[in-house]
Amino acid sequence: MSKLKFVLIGTGNIARTYVEATKKVDCAEIAGVISRDIKRAEKYAAENGIPYSADSLSKINCDFDGVFIATPNGLHYLACEEAASLGKHVLTEKPLDITVEHMDCMINACKKADVKLGTTYQYRMRPDNITIKKMLDENKFGKIYAVDLTLKFYRGQDYYDSADWRGTWKIDGGGPFMQQGSHNIDILYWFLGMPEKVFAKASTFAHTGIEVEDHGIAFLEFAEGAIGTITASTLAKPGFSPKLEVFTERGTFVMENDCIVLWDIDGIDNPAAPVKKAMHSAAKSAAVADTSGHEAIIKDFVDAINNNTVPAVSGEDARHATEIILAIYRSAREGKEIIL
Repeated sequence: MSKLKFVLIGTGNIARTYVEATKKVDCAEIAGVISRDIKRAEKYAAENGIPYSADSLSKINCDFDGVFIATPNGLHYLACEEAASLGKHVLTEKPLDITVEHMDCMINACKKADVKLGTTYQYRMRPDNITIKKMLDENKFGKIYAVDLTLKFYRGQDYYDSADWRGTWKIDGGGPFMQQGSHNIDILYWFLGMPEKVFAKASTFAHTGIEVEDHGIAFLEFAEGAIGTITASTLAKPGFSPKLEVFTERGTFVMENDCIVLWDIDGIDNPAAPVKKAMHSAAKSAAVADTSGHEAIIKDFVDAINNNTVPAVSGEDARHATEIILAIYRSAREGKEIIL
């Protein structure tokens, strides 16, 4: 089967991850790259062996099947709507977008054009997460009592100073809840579903010149009575691996970097994947060294196109993580509990 061809939209840090991941799969190739700055697009194409470049998708002079969106969060919907209008499939970096209105526009545009819309929440492809999801679906743990998700990342002032849009509501869409923690909040949703109630506090403590929070805490209540907390930060120097602690009727398990590190569940042996690669942690850096998750998402997305199936993380599915984060921000802003 011939490779599907994609145009990469964006030339920033995360675009590099798509370039490297695509080199390692045999089902896809990057045929072109888009940047609003044509000189930057041409330079990026030359440096990465990409045949075509342009300053807009409508001007790219090559045949292609879909796009990889690697632009800042608040610009995802623009690239998606343009691609859909051209009848091209869309795989976008997380989050899907940063407003409900824009997410709905993306979903509707792709439905109207009859093209696939997927989101790169690649942590769902990690072996231990897949195992835990299956066990939760099979009610292996009994009643879920409580969950604590700790996202204590570190970003220096230089990170926020590196681009005008960093730390803005309009483009970033938020601080660590939206930007660094979106992956992990998606996993929490995937495991337990949508919370019914959210209450949060958040503020900016350690960084200057930004609009968004750099530390916050959210309290969640789920339909079956479970309660949860999320701590999200970019001031927790030197940066710590994301941790999820789950307390259930049959015992406790703890995950760090999406790997099971503690298992005390009555009557069930630890199902942790016997062979583990070191997974990327966003604790200290925005760079993604391990591309295996993106490789898995790209393969799955190509399969969805070829077989007319739903991608592993569809637009509708990815929408939920952003909804939770937006409820957290609304609660912190208004000082009240939000009902979802």
